[in-house]
Amino acid sequence: MTLAIVAEKAPLHITADGVVRVGKTRVTLDTVVAVFKQGATTEEIVYRYPSLKLADVYATIAFYLNHQDEVEAYLQLRQQEAQEVRNMNKARFDPQGLRDRLLARKAEREVC
Repeated sequence: MTLAIVAEKAPLHITADGVVRVGKTRVTLDTVVAVFKQGATTEEIVYRYPSLKLADVYATIAFYLNHQDEVEAYLQLRQQEAQEVRNMNKARFDPQGLRDRLLARKAEREVC
């Protein structure tokens, strides 16, 4: 018997909104890379995210290590997009303004 050595495709797919997910799960590449950078082993990652397969986590980490510059650029872009969404939500739903309005309503009810 001979061993066939073939390159396998990384278990990553890009959703319609541009998010890279691992395997057939909702776990993002961002999540796996972040936990890996924090020092988690592949087994710990699978323990934290049980929908992941161990082989998929190994392959995802291998993909990250082999394409570090591209993945880091993608992660940076995702961080910028997340910050823009936070800023937009903060502008639309000012938490301090909401707190002030709620306190004013509470004060009105206590007076009545």
